[in-house]
Amino acid sequence: MAYLTEYLARKSAAMSEKRETWQAARDEGSAAAGVVTINASSALAGNTGARPTQMGEHRIVSDSAPALAGHGLGPTAPELLLGALASCLVHTYVIQAVLLEVPLDSVRVDVTGTLDMTVVIGAPGKAPVIENIRYNAHIESPASADALDWLHAAVDANCPVLNTLRLARDIERVTA
Repeated sequence: MAYLTEYLARKSAAMSEKRETWQAARDEGSAAAGVVTINASSALAGNTGARPTQMGEHRIVSDSAPALAGHGLGPTAPELLLGALASCLVHTYVIQAVLLEVPLDSVRVDVTGTLDMTVVIGAPGKAPVIENIRYNAHIESPASADALDWLHAAVDANCPVLNTLRLARDIERVTA
């Protein structure tokens, strides 16, 4: 039951086209071929506490839970981070399945983590960091166990959000 066969074929064609375009640009001396700049922006929405957040062409609302004077109008920022990780992992499973020619019937990733909020609300404690981040990939595929092991290893090595979290980078605050 290959539910994703049509999508995976479209994904493969799109990836091949991009790879050819970027390789041609690199062959012509463009070191930046394939490099994209991404952005996000958020602001407080007046007295509501909600935070409309623009990411590329898309806008979502993040908010706090009512226990922290929010309205629960959207996910919290830490939930957005875990959601971004889950989404990126799913997408990376698709990309790597195409590259490794692993058939997929379905892909779902669940991500969990813990966050000690005591410092966030002004109580003494350690720096607030999402800890114990774990993910569980639910893959349905007729592929062999070895092929799925290769797929998991490829995802672990190539997921941009996973690598960013694992290989933390300095984040610079700039002034205008």
